[in-house]
Amino acid sequence: MTDMLCSGSTITLTQLVYAVALDTHRHFERAASACRVTQPTLSMQLRKLETTLGGTLFDRSRSPLIPTDLGKAVVAQARVVLREAASLADLRSTGPEAIAGELRLAVIPTLAPYLLPRVLETIAIRHPQVELIVEERLTESVLEGLRDDTLDAGLVATTMSAPDIVHRTLFRESFVGYVSASHRLSGRAQLAVSDLSLGDLWLLSEGHCLRTQVVTLCQQRRRRGTAPRRLAGDACAKVARFESGNLETLKRLVERGNGMTLLPALAVDDLATAAQRRLVIPFADPVPSREVALVRRRTQVRKYLVDAVVEIIQAVASTALSSNRRT
Repeated sequence: MTDMLCSGSTITLTQLVYAVALDTHRHFERAASACRVTQPTLSMQLRKLETTLGGTLFDRSRSPLIPTDLGKAVVAQARVVLREAASLADLRSTGPEAIAGELRLAVIPTLAPYLLPRVLETIAIRHPQVELIVEERLTESVLEGLRDDTLDAGLVATTMSAPDIVHRTLFRESFVGYVSASHRLSGRAQLAVSDLSLGDLWLLSEGHCLRTQVVTLCQQRRRRGTAPRRLAGDACAKVARFESGNLETLKRLVERGNGMTLLPALAVDDLATAAQRRLVIPFADPVPSREVALVRRRTQVRKYLVDAVVEIIQAVASTALSSNRRT
């Protein structure tokens, strides 16, 4: 690398950004769009980088593109270089002037539709210089995005311990039962965890942390020696293997008179009609809940921007959850 710099063959940060974008999107047009440049511009810079390094970085005969062995090594190092360069840029300002720019945030699907609309509106009002790029991802995909630098931060609902990830708890969100009128638990003033049975609970599909949390609740009950309850004629029990990747689908099933599911409290705040709210049954103490946290790489890139967004998330969640407790 030193020989390259001395000879005048320069590798630029822009070239590294384009190489990383190609590795992420595996397609020239999509990578160029993500970098907000034309495809010829990106292609030209990639060729310059390959000339400097003396080898091909991507196999263009494949669709989607795949990196060569050299390309894999270069992209891995490019991610490190770009992360450190971003850290340097983050040192140049502190305070209100640092609350600007782009923040790439991923949010799990069981949180995004109930929290984001309020958060985005508040950010737009308070910090108009912030460009928040948000996408829904499952927890494992959030962690992958942090590690390959396609994300700056993520909102998840599980506790984790990883040496390269900072886990910052933002708030706790309780669960409620969402119970159809025909279900065996309908009409209860409160539920207990011991009432739950996997035999008549609609579940999210594999990969959703909410599914894992619900299954864990039922398993805890089983370890305490309480046998699962299932009614022989329960229509829900006959199709209990149905699982959905969307919490809204499970809500619709309950509203049509089938079975029950568990909802996080912010999803309750999103219920629009009195008929929907009548299907909500709270839990007696101890109320099961989940921990919502922000995760990010240990580097302090965009610290002031992240802190400003976190402050808004916590305020919005606190207001919504307090409202739920009063109703």
